[in-house]
Amino acid sequence: MEIKKFKKIAVIFAVVVFLYAWGFSLQTVNYSVKSSMLRENLRIVFISDLHNCFYGGKSQKKIYKKIEDFNPDIVLFGGDVIDEYGSTENALTLMKKVSQKYPCAYSAGNHECSRDDIKSFYEDVKSLDIKVLDGDFCDFTVKNQKVRVYGIVNYFSNECDFDSDYNILLMHQPEKFEPYNYDLTKFDLILSGHAHGGQWRLPFVLEQGLFAPNQGFFPQYTNGKYEWGKCTHIISKGLARPLRMIFIPRIFNRPELSLIEIAK
Repeated sequence: MEIKKFKKIAVIFAVVVFLYAWGFSLQTVNYSVKSSMLRENLRIVFISDLHNCFYGGKSQKKIYKKIEDFNPDIVLFGGDVIDEYGSTENALTLMKKVSQKYPCAYSAGNHECSRDDIKSFYEDVKSLDIKVLDGDFCDFTVKNQKVRVYGIVNYFSNECDFDSDYNILLMHQPEKFEPYNYDLTKFDLILSGHAHGGQWRLPFVLEQGLFAPNQGFFPQYTNGKYEWGKCTHIISKGLARPLRMIFIPRIFNRPELSLIEIAK
């Protein structure tokens, strides 16, 4: 083999390996939110689009350590913690460890809703003392403040009365922000995932990525923080990674654990 040809192949291989490895590397993304609704600061860990992946071995020790370091008041699981097929073991391992130390709530995504065993999975999650939100809400008391968390997949079965100090909506698919016939901006915080950060990103060029499910090419809402009046909308890039997406690796788009601090 000619030396020039070998060098070209070596460079291409190195680039592919780098981009592929980048898709494995977990990052924490910190979001700061201001709210006049709270008297004391509120810390939230938001976990989205895990797709039954693991970090730090099957014990999930790497991701759990990052959660412990942040020391949240609440941990919220925002959908697609498992795939539409296959095992649920890794997701439940993480949910169990987290729920033993922190108050938790969970709302499903499109992948869970595609499974025949979704009811069984809901029961597994409930057995961990995690609130399962399917068109309804639950309340937490944090530092003498009432925090209400709503979870939506396709509908609400209860009216939104917004009588809490702080109201959060788990809405897995960010592109569904507009179609509903009630004013979502009445929420203080909306948390979404689903878009996987646009999958292939180029810093300063394709910040929202190349493609997202339900948004198509050059999507508008795949990651970051948005302000809608007094409402803050955070979209996580999510935690799905190769080998889960072996044929569609993440490029310049590391898996994200979202750490949210809401200050008064």
